[in-house]
Amino acid sequence: MGSAAREGKHPMGLLERVDDGVGQMLEQGIRKHHRRRLARLGHQSVFARASDSGFWVPRAFAPRPDNDVAVLIDGRAALDAIADSVMTAKSHIHIAGWHLAPEFRLRRGDDDPTLARMLAELAQRVPVRVLLWAGPPLPAFEPTRSMMKKVRDQLNSQSNVRCVLDARERTLHCHHEKVVLVDDKVAFVGGIDLSNLHGDRWDDSRHPPRGATGWHDIATRLRGPIVADVAQHFRDRWEEAAGEPLPSARTPGPAGDVTVQLLRTVPEHTYRFAPRGEFSIAEGYLRAAIG
Repeated sequence: MGSAAREGKHPMGLLERVDDGVGQMLEQGIRKHHRRRLARLGHQSVFARASDSGFWVPRAFAPRPDNDVAVLIDGRAALDAIADSVMTAKSHIHIAGWHLAPEFRLRRGDDDPTLARMLAELAQRVPVRVLLWAGPPLPAFEPTRSMMKKVRDQLNSQSNVRCVLDARERTLHCHHEKVVLVDDKVAFVGGIDLSNLHGDRWDDSRHPPRGATGWHDIATRLRGPIVADVAQHFRDRWEEAAGEPLPSARTPGPAGDVTVQLLRTVPEHTYRFAPRGEFSIAEGYLRAAIG
């Protein structure tokens, strides 16, 4: 008997060995490609940080102390907090996302409005700006560009909402960030789109069976100086996609005792504000893994 059999393991078959070998070759090729790519762009530190550079990513927004960070688990908690926050808006509401469904509801009571209706009502008293991905150049997967144009037109129709589609991207990439900003005083950043496309983001820890696919995810609610960096990122993208200047955000005062750094992925040769791109998320992951 071989050692694998003695340990109660099944020996790997030929097909599995071939599949494993091909997979490792592909992974190594992709890693080498991105190392060369980022080195050409001057981002060698993503893969080879200085020994004394610490945990924080140096080529990114500087770490901000004195913040309050709340981790909101699943859509029910996150979307309820977003609804509470946007209803208190006094100067503006800014939203960035991969997809937004006009018929989506942040709350699920009988009288709760659709997102399109809620934003239209809010836009009667404060500017509401929505920045969404334009969809892939070819209709290979959803949301397609025609779908996103319908979303934009639904939000803008007979409303003061200003929805803009952002088609700036690299091939086979998309804008996958999810941001809600209220008055540049509170920001929601995380993994929850305001959408039911491919899965209803309104879910909770009980995960009851429903008509649409469930969705477990998190969002963070940020208060304090870090919100100014989230606002600046939205401003960076909005000004290029919409051609509309926005005033610089005022930095909020202290709100807690947590130091936070905003990291982002910006592809090269896509935006004027970062012609060589920014890959601080990748660097942050690697720093966290190395410790």
